Amino acid sequence: MDISETDFRRIDLNLLVTFLVLIEERSVSRAAQRLYLSQPAVSGALARLRELLDDPLLVRGRLGMQPTSRALQLEARLRPALGSVHGALFEESPFDPARAEHTFVIGMPDWVEMWLAPILFGQLQRQAPSVRLSIVNTDPFRIASMLEHGEMDLAVCQTGELPSWCRQHVLRTMPFKSVCAPTGKRGTGKLSLTHYLTLNHLVITYRNTFETPADIWLATQAKRRKVTFASTRFAVLPSLLREPGTMATVPEAIAVRWRSEYGLAVRECPVPLDEVVVSATGLTVRDNDAPLQWLREVLRTAAQDAAPPRR
Repeated sequence: MDISETDFRRIDLNLLVTFLVLIEERSVSRAAQRLYLSQPAVSGALARLRELLDDPLLVRGRLGMQPTSRALQLEARLRPALGSVHGALFEESPFDPARAEHTFVIGMPDWVEMWLAPILFGQLQRQAPSVRLSIVNTDPFRIASMLEHGEMDLAVCQTGELPSWCRQHVLRTMPFKSVCAPTGKRGTGKLSLTHYLTLNHLVITYRNTFETPADIWLATQAKRRKVTFASTRFAVLPSLLREPGTMATVPEAIAVRWRSEYGLAVRECPVPLDEVVVSATGLTVRDNDAPLQWLREVLRTAAQDAAPPRR
């Protein structure tokens, strides 16, 4: 087939993408949402396509906007053609970790880094000796912004509400545990709520507040605990927990680590809390990125290998 440069100058490839989404959605408003465009922008694109192709393409009927026969013919030919263009531009060759020289940037809060990084680093050394790993600090409230601005490839942490263009892959779930200084007793059983409320509590918060889900639940019971210290970093807590009468409630993985490294006592928490769900979160447009697919699988294996022992 001869390619006419003059014909191609008359059309923007984005118009064809908009056309295919309009055919799927049969609605300007829904197409605008999928394309992250305003409705006027999509209406303008449709008007340009109608003029260019000399066909109404989509007409209003009793069941909404319906494609013309010309539109359906175009869809049948354009969809595989644009798929081939996409593959030529964006599909990568298979990722070979043993030979790859690649740098990944992963966002983690400090507790996830302390828990997961040693296992992850060992796996990378064995499987991909030339791959480099950069860990940056993040929290559930910065994930979307950091991904959107290209500050990291993946976030590995708990997540809050995320926009549709973020994809979560669950790596591991675990309960919370309460941690305190040893009292001379074995101290591994469940605390009574009465005793729990007599202690000074240390909390981790990313929004400059002393209130956490535990406090919200206690308020429903007309109860309140004494929170005397708040920080964004878990690493500071073990030295503070040596003070008698202090307690922190943290994910089980880090509680078990502190028991081993600092001799702290780990107790069952008397407040019912949802389990911690640790996910690898990235951009949906990078779902098929071969290096990231490999990294997500390595992270999943590392999260299972780093699972804390149950007692």
